[in-house]
Amino acid sequence: MSDRAMAIREALTRSILATAADAIVATDREGRIVFWNPGAVRIFQYAESEAVGQSLDIIIPERLRARHWEGYRRVIETGESRYGHGDVLAVPGLRKDGTQISLEFTIVTLTDGQGRIDGMAAIMRDVTKRFADMRALKQQLAAATTRR
Repeated sequence: MSDRAMAIREALTRSILATAADAIVATDREGRIVFWNPGAVRIFQYAESEAVGQSLDIIIPERLRARHWEGYRRVIETGESRYGHGDVLAVPGLRKDGTQISLEFTIVTLTDGQGRIDGMAAIMRDVTKRFADMRALKQQLAAATTRR
């Protein structure tokens, strides 16, 4: 790869990681946050300094934590996930103020130099408004259908 292509690739990487549109969050093997971009700040309302070093529990609703950690540990131990091949997941998340939001995201595993899984990264998008709009449309359709 040419020096120019390498420079463009590096600039692209920096720009993507610094985006405020989507949250990009990376964790270590134990699920502690090691990377928190401006999009994560915008979506979850935690400053980077508040989030880095914390457990993912700060953004996972309590009722879903056990299931989340079971799956997380399985992926860390085996490298296998039902969701690691570009599948988009939809789950609820939590903001700092306790507000529940709807998220869509993809995950990738992060590996060390020997190919051992060292953590995970997720790219997340807040789809709360879209989900609410869809729910309202479904309710309107159901109401219109029952009136006939």
